[in-house]
Amino acid sequence: MRVQAADGYRRIELALAEQRCVVLDGGVATELDHRRGQDHERLWGIEALASAQDEVLAVHRRYAAAGVDVITTNTWALPTLLADDGHLIRPPVHWMEVARRGVRLAREAAAAEGRSDECAVAFSLNGDLDAADGVELVSLLQRALGADPPDLYLLETLSVLRRSLFDVIAALLDTGVPVWLSFRRCRHGLCGVYGQHWGGPEGDAFGRAARRFEEMGVAALLVNCIPPDHVDGIVSYLRDFTDLPLGVYPNLGYYSDAGWQFESQIGGPRYAEMALRWRAEGAQIIGGCCGTRPDHIAAARLALEGTTPGSVRHFDGDEQAEPSAPAPRPDWTDRHSRRLHPLEFPALSRRDGVTATIPGTYMLWRHLFEGRVGAGQRCLDIGSGAGLQTIQLALNGAVHVHAIDIDERAVADTLDNAFRHGVAERVTAAVADLYPWVPEERYELIVAGLPQLPVDPVSQLSSHRPFDYWGRGLVDQVIAKLRSALAEEGRALLTLTSLLSRERTLQLLDHAGLAAEMVAWEVEDLPRSYLEHAEHVARVAGSDDCHLVELGGGQALVCYLLEIRRGAGSEIAAGQAPWLS
Repeated sequence: MRVQAADGYRRIELALAEQRCVVLDGGVATELDHRRGQDHERLWGIEALASAQDEVLAVHRRYAAAGVDVITTNTWALPTLLADDGHLIRPPVHWMEVARRGVRLAREAAAAEGRSDECAVAFSLNGDLDAADGVELVSLLQRALGADPPDLYLLETLSVLRRSLFDVIAALLDTGVPVWLSFRRCRHGLCGVYGQHWGGPEGDAFGRAARRFEEMGVAALLVNCIPPDHVDGIVSYLRDFTDLPLGVYPNLGYYSDAGWQFESQIGGPRYAEMALRWRAEGAQIIGGCCGTRPDHIAAARLALEGTTPGSVRHFDGDEQAEPSAPAPRPDWTDRHSRRLHPLEFPALSRRDGVTATIPGTYMLWRHLFEGRVGAGQRCLDIGSGAGLQTIQLALNGAVHVHAIDIDERAVADTLDNAFRHGVAERVTAAVADLYPWVPEERYELIVAGLPQLPVDPVSQLSSHRPFDYWGRGLVDQVIAKLRSALAEEGRALLTLTSLLSRERTLQLLDHAGLAAEMVAWEVEDLPRSYLEHAEHVARVAGSDDCHLVELGGGQALVCYLLEIRRGAGSEIAAGQAPWLS
């Protein structure tokens, strides 16, 4: 005759009251023959309740023979199955029958091993029960299992503490069946199957939740589905908040593209040693999750027999000497020994309407930053925008930087940002239109990062300056005026995109008596402004030697940085500069 569910759980209560360790089984689904295939990793195992009941029964029997106090049903993925409309069960079996089979097979396994009076059955449910219809599912589940209820519900692999979770827990408690909760948590917070900590610091949140669980009537609190080396410390942490029975049952494996990989080097004796360590910290319930086999559980049960829960605080100063100071780690630095983490990037304010970046902005800034370009020189920033290049030149040690931009808001931003960075005494700025602009001084360094968007003039029929079909109007203005703006030994840094003809650029440089070398390049996604003129941009990209590059099914822009000096134009035309080959 089957022992009633209430009697089954009273045995667990008695063991806890007598300070005997309650032993859970190990990974059920990971013990099944998964070579039969499963379309969905999160459902791995549950389809065996429809297609391979004998396999499930055999696994339960092995754990019963290992001496466990609690057998968990192979129903962990039931909430996930329902979220997927149950379509992965083959052959088709209604989910309520799946649930009933889960309980029946666990009880049959205990009876077959002569342990009906010793094993409680825990109905396993995963964290997907915390969903919009979770409370309704609990109600239906109670109806499905009414004739043969489990000894307890084990809601496991929980993670986030949402308000809805407390509603689901309350619904489970209303069934009258004891409820255990288990979380993917370690003393550092949320913990994944690979040992990664994927949540931010949350202070006492989990501990305070544990106390609330106790007040609600939850019967035990556990952690599971984390690597065994992440278990230390969690029991003592929780004990500060709650008097609930506490337990642990970690993984000995992890999921990969090739399926589950298991820690074969951890055998039964080693697992027993770890179990004793968790017991010494105060664990009252110990078992295993994915990859923990019957031989691990049998060894742990034997080692735990006769022990009492301790109060050791692992990693909390009780067992260890004062930790030594960590060895200093080298900074990430550049060739000038400047720290790159965090990156010394100028923080800029920007008025509405001032463009933050254009293609090549960061490439030009990095070149200035890495080379400390402009130190000790008089510099000109053409098209300053909010002042990124101006500020960097001043920070690099420029004697003076003059910035010009057609937008008076950009000029104001440049001056404001110079003040914010403590270089205002070496920065001046003025509104200037490049087309009529005439250089009044000569500079040792000129930088120019200018808009180069090709736009069909037909889209703007009336303007004091029609849009530029090729997008090179401002670049050509700079090239034409560089010779009169550069000091004799000066140089200019000019950004150029791949939508501007290289051949035309060379002709203009040659005509101006300037020599150029390509000193940097990068690939950038097409800015939104280019996408807004996609048809015309494609037209330009397909002409002459202009181009875009294919990138993941889309297109990207190549940005080049030219260093330009006075020189014989014939050298450029003959292809002597390194970047022409």
